[in-house]
Amino acid sequence: MSEESANTRGLARRALLRLGAAGGAGAALVAAQAWASPLLARRGLLSADGAFAATSTALGDVIFYIEKFPTSPLIISPFSDPLPIPKALAPVPKSVFSAWRNPPGPGPGQQNSLGNEQHQVWPSQFGEPDPIVYKIDVLVRTHAFTTSQVLPIDSDGRPTVSFDSSRRTFPAGTKRTLPLSTIYSFNGTFPGPMINAEYGRPVLVRFENHLDENPLNLDRQDFGSPDLSFLTHLHNGHTAPESDGNPHYSMVSGPRHPGFRPQMFVDNLYLNWPAGGDDREKQSFFWFHDHRMDHTGSNVYKGMVGLYPIYDPKNGMDMGDERKGLRLPGVRKDNPDGSFDVDYDVPLAFYDCRLDDGVTTHKDIHDVQGEFPAAKNPAKHPEWWGKTFYKHFPNHGFVGDIFTVNGTASPVMEVKRRKYRFRFLDASIARIYEFKLMSSTKGPKSSASLGYEDDELQGQYRIEDGQQCMQFTQIASDGGLLPFPLKRDSFELWPAKRREVIVDFTRYQDGTPTTKGDVVYLTNVMKMPNGRMWSNSSRFFPDPKYKVPVLKFVIGDTAPDDSLIPTALRPLPPLPSNWQSMLDNRLIFEVKRGSAGGETEWLINGKPFDPARVATSLKNRAGRSPLAQQKKGSFNLWEVRNGGGGWVHPFHLHMEEHRTVIRNGKDVSRTVDPGHPDDASKEDLTALDPGESVIIYRGFRDFVGPYVAHCHNLAHEDHAMMFGWEITP
Repeated sequence: MSEESANTRGLARRALLRLGAAGGAGAALVAAQAWASPLLARRGLLSADGAFAATSTALGDVIFYIEKFPTSPLIISPFSDPLPIPKALAPVPKSVFSAWRNPPGPGPGQQNSLGNEQHQVWPSQFGEPDPIVYKIDVLVRTHAFTTSQVLPIDSDGRPTVSFDSSRRTFPAGTKRTLPLSTIYSFNGTFPGPMINAEYGRPVLVRFENHLDENPLNLDRQDFGSPDLSFLTHLHNGHTAPESDGNPHYSMVSGPRHPGFRPQMFVDNLYLNWPAGGDDREKQSFFWFHDHRMDHTGSNVYKGMVGLYPIYDPKNGMDMGDERKGLRLPGVRKDNPDGSFDVDYDVPLAFYDCRLDDGVTTHKDIHDVQGEFPAAKNPAKHPEWWGKTFYKHFPNHGFVGDIFTVNGTASPVMEVKRRKYRFRFLDASIARIYEFKLMSSTKGPKSSASLGYEDDELQGQYRIEDGQQCMQFTQIASDGGLLPFPLKRDSFELWPAKRREVIVDFTRYQDGTPTTKGDVVYLTNVMKMPNGRMWSNSSRFFPDPKYKVPVLKFVIGDTAPDDSLIPTALRPLPPLPSNWQSMLDNRLIFEVKRGSAGGETEWLINGKPFDPARVATSLKNRAGRSPLAQQKKGSFNLWEVRNGGGGWVHPFHLHMEEHRTVIRNGKDVSRTVDPGHPDDASKEDLTALDPGESVIIYRGFRDFVGPYVAHCHNLAHEDHAMMFGWEITP
């Protein structure tokens, strides 16, 4: 259907989708049973719900969305920019913050600039010291993804015309230097600052909004929250709701708005204590990101990402000193400004983006609403050539074709011949990665030069002769240290998930020693052409030619190494022996695509997010549909179901981690599903393949008030796949 006919109002879109889906579901089921049952079941489509969702999706694809994305210009000299390794942010001296006009503190009205909130708890109530104070400003700034020259190419991989900010045209084949992209940032960088935290040392971060200020006179483009508000969430800190940065709280308390507006501040208090005071609940790597309702994806994509490793100094267990405790890799350096850095302990934040080609039409549902009138969309924007392109509502979910690490595309890192600890974070909107460590004789070749086109150009480069040469030793998941290390040939990294690994750069997996100058590529082997799900991975239809190098390691000199790989790490909190007796009364939440589309495209239990109330469970085996409310100090089983339609959902629940006890009807509390090894650990995000269901055990300790749970495919979250829940006294 043409773009013009798609805009007609002769038949309501909601009605058309319902008619089409209802008619198509039966036909889809007949076809599925006839020839493709195994394939459709694997992709979550072999059910009435799955067929309905698939048919609705197909209709929406054809009629209502422009799904063409730009092809980013080709980076000519990959793996030449060094990997940026962030340094720890310095705290604000007490002499400075005590002189602020509104200093932080425990009193009424001291939690934010509106003067209407108080911290629910203060560290001194529990014998803890006053918090270390940090200051982070939310700023409009610029960012460069590469210093390499680029070659503008089209979707066929052929050289094409390009533009500049004056819309002047450059002929095909002209090599260009990328313009700087406009970012909304924490302290002006992407990723933003890194706070190295410790258990037993509370932290207070004052976030202050300066997005209304534009000292560089930058073009804001057509994404980012239209009213310049923000909301910061420490994912997944054990935090009181007023400091959690969740929309459910924001809309009913505090700013009473989706976020904090320009010139406002909020003091988020991160107590850095484990849930219930249980050392087994300690975690090891958080990150903080924007959580402004309806625009989380665009604000995160625009740069609002920061890092928060957290160490455990108790008995020296995991304090960044490889001579003590578990002796995990890391050489700690305490700085005069009160911060500390840890050598050989490196965070890696992965983020995929697209750069504008100047000829792709900008049009999605947000343009119909007139949120960015200066853009005059639908329109092409040659003046934005080479800057980040974003689509608020792509029907298949937004994925980029340039892969970056710590904000740099295709970086290189020189490593010493010793062990390193790497903290992996997927900060992408929707992309899932699967990583391997590979060697290559021929080295990276551009996908365009190898004859690939369209979606096959994603990642820009390949090492088709790549061979696995090293293993990872996984030591932590998003819930913190594992009970014991795991050897991994590869691992998946879903949006918002973290995994920590040790890599020994002294030898290859066959025992051969490495030598100075050797090259190892961190390689993505999961092909994910859109945000719906992967098309190829080690678990599903491996593509032996899809080996995209993301980060180049170059082996350097030998360095002292006092670290060890321990045989045991942190024990898990035990499950109660009678947890199965809680099954009948569990809370049940089903996530799936709705048939109506638009701003409430994604639903939970058939309803969009309502910030004014808590959700209601589906009817459980006890015949009840309880509200999503839990008593403080209680524990319960919750079930999260993927309603099908051929989509994956990385589902995140705020405030406490959980244990997966049942996946797809099978008890995984003792024998883990090999496709989901993190089920054996604590998690704050559950990975739902198409049609899957999990039952999780989780606690609700230490605080009261409202929180949220949502899909961390941020296009889904921003279009209503979120629900409110609360802890009651």
